[in-house]
Amino acid sequence: MSDAITFTIDGKTVRGKPGQTIMEAADEAGIYIPRLCYLSHLAAHGSCRVCTVQVNGRPQTACTQPIAEGMTVENDTEALRQVRRDIVEMLFVEGNHYCMFCEASGNCELQALAYRLGITAPKYPYMFPSRDVDASHPDIFIDRNRCVLCGRCVSASRDLDGKTVFEFVGRGPDKRIAVNAEARLSDTELDITDQAVEVCPVGAILKKRVGYTVPIGQRKFDHTPIGSDIEARAAQAEEN
Repeated sequence: MSDAITFTIDGKTVRGKPGQTIMEAADEAGIYIPRLCYLSHLAAHGSCRVCTVQVNGRPQTACTQPIAEGMTVENDTEALRQVRRDIVEMLFVEGNHYCMFCEASGNCELQALAYRLGITAPKYPYMFPSRDVDASHPDIFIDRNRCVLCGRCVSASRDLDGKTVFEFVGRGPDKRIAVNAEARLSDTELDITDQAVEVCPVGAILKKRVGYTVPIGQRKFDHTPIGSDIEARAAQAEEN
């Protein structure tokens, strides 16, 4: 690795490749940086800010910031954990998230992040917005009460499916996910096999007729915290 870039994350030496972001290099090194909007096969845009780290003393999003020789990255500090808790708590209160009734419970990345960050109840007041559910499509429905505006469905539909079914509309508190049809999801080209249906981190986009096929207690985050798969890479590297 003659062209390797060496830097540190929380004092640990990490070696990455030219062109990699902090997130990519950290994942390979088995260091988990919390994230919500980021997926490795989608273009990163840093919208959720959950992956914010301190780079040489300045805040940067780990999913978009390229690595550089000798940079110092702070990821696991109490100040950053508090920032992440605040972001996740605000996402909960700005939507209508009822985990005990949600089909995505146990597979939901927002829920899993809250557990990992030690959030038991948000300190902010709930906003209880009025949001619609679109169940017009024969195979898929959208529950905007759970949408966290991560943009994954927008990127996947555009870049992977080539359909641009989803897009953001509005600004500020009025921002929401819309579909490229006159009104209903059923009027779009969305298909149950599309990648856009698979990438939602919460329970906002769900397939019909498959609810609870995996029982509670056997879901992705029921027994291991979010990020455990990444951290396991470090343990495996030490064993080898």
